[in-house]
Amino acid sequence: MPLYHPSVYDFASPVPSYWEDTAPPFEGDVPLKDGESCDVAIIGGGYTGLSAAYHLTRDADMDVRVLEAGEIAWGASGRNGGFCGLHPSSMGYADHIRTYGLEEAKRYITSQVEAIELVRDLITQNGIEADLQGDGMFEVAHNARRFKDLKEEAELLSGTFDVPTRLLSAETFAEEGYNSTEQFGALWIGAGFGLHPLKFARGLGRLASEAGAHLHAHTRVIDWTKAGSTHVLSTARGTLRAKKIIVATNGFTQEALHPAFAGRLLPIMSNIFTTRPLSEAELSAHQWQTECPCSNTRNLLFYYRVLPDRRILFGARGDLTGHPDASQKMFRWLEKRFGEVFPEWQGIEITHFWRGLVCMASNATPALGALEDDPSVFYGMAYHGDGVAAAPWAGRELAALVMGTKSQKDLPRAVQGPPPHIPFPGLRRWYLRAALAYYRLKDL
Repeated sequence: MPLYHPSVYDFASPVPSYWEDTAPPFEGDVPLKDGESCDVAIIGGGYTGLSAAYHLTRDADMDVRVLEAGEIAWGASGRNGGFCGLHPSSMGYADHIRTYGLEEAKRYITSQVEAIELVRDLITQNGIEADLQGDGMFEVAHNARRFKDLKEEAELLSGTFDVPTRLLSAETFAEEGYNSTEQFGALWIGAGFGLHPLKFARGLGRLASEAGAHLHAHTRVIDWTKAGSTHVLSTARGTLRAKKIIVATNGFTQEALHPAFAGRLLPIMSNIFTTRPLSEAELSAHQWQTECPCSNTRNLLFYYRVLPDRRILFGARGDLTGHPDASQKMFRWLEKRFGEVFPEWQGIEITHFWRGLVCMASNATPALGALEDDPSVFYGMAYHGDGVAAAPWAGRELAALVMGTKSQKDLPRAVQGPPPHIPFPGLRRWYLRAALAYYRLKDL
C-alpha cells in the first residue's frame, strides 16, 4: 500500500512546475511492443535509469529498455531544486568517518566529487542546454550557534577530504552572497552548481536514446515474475522479457513489485515554489549577488537559489499525507516562512508551486548493488534529496556492475548493499511525524 495519497502517484500527466513550463519536450520515447525481449530492463526513467541506459548502450552491445510509469523524468529527476551538490546523505561528515572509517569516508566523498564532475561533463560534452549556474554551493548558518558547526565542517572538508572551502562571516557574506533574518555567516563548498533539472534529465534521455536505448514512457510495470533465468515484466502496454533488471524508482518504488525492496525506503514529501522574476532593485533589497545554490543549517532545511530569469526558487519539507488539501496548507506555510526569512520579498507573487518525493533510508546513505539471492537484479536508490549528482553517478556504476567491469566491492562501502529493513514499516509515517517534531525543537 502506498504511503501517500493516490494523487502523489498519478502518472497520467506531468506535474505542473516551473521546470515543466520552461523545458523543451522530450521526443525520444517509443511505444513498447508486446512480447519483446531485451538484455537489460530498467524500471524507472529518471537520472539513475537514464544514466545506466546511456552508459550500457554506449559501452556495450546490449539491448536496453527503460520502462517509465509517467513521462520520462516524471519523478524527482524532473522536479527537484536543481542543486548538483555533494554528499547525498543525512549523515554528517564526522559521523561518516565514525561509521565507516577514515579511508572509506575519503573514498565515498571522492566518489561524490566525481559524481558532480560527471554531471558537468555529460552536460558540457554533449550539448545539453541545462542552464548551469554558480561555482560551488553555500551552506548558510541560520543562527550564530550553527556558524560554529560550519567551522568544523570546513575543517573536515578541506583538511580531510581535500574539498575547497571558504568560511564567510555574516558581514562578508552579506557583501558577496545575500542578507536576511537567518543569515549568520556561510560556508562555501567548492563542489557543485545549479542547473535546470528537467532540461538535464531530458538531455540525458536524448543521449541514451541516441546511443541505442529504447525509452518507453507511460509503461508502468504492474507485475514482475521470473521464468527460469528470464524476468517477465507485465505492463499496461504489453509484456517485456529481460535477462537482467535495474530498479531505479527511488521514492516512487512500488514495494509490492518485488519483496526485496519492501519496507526499506522512507519517501518524504518536499515542496518548491518559484516567484515571478525580480527586478534588480528587489534583489538588492536583500543584497542578493550570488548564483551559487544555497541551503541553510536547519535540520528541516530551506534551500533556495536565484534562477537565470531572476526568479527565486524556495523549497522545504512537505506534509505527511500527500493529500491535496495538505499540500495547499504547506504552500501557505512555505509562503509565510519565505516572508519571514526574506521580509523584503514578503508578498512577492509566486507563479509556480509543486511537490514530490525525496527518498531516504534508515542508514542515511544511498544504496547500490545487486541482490544476493538474485544477482541479475540491480538497484540504485535513496539519495536523501541530493540525487542530481549522485543518481547519474549511480547509473554509471550500475552499468559497470551489469557489464561486469566492476564488482560491488569496487563501490564505497557506505553505498554497498540494499537499505536496511525499517522495523514495523507500516508505522513509517508515524516515525516521520516524530522525527519532524524532534528536529523542529533542534532548529530553535
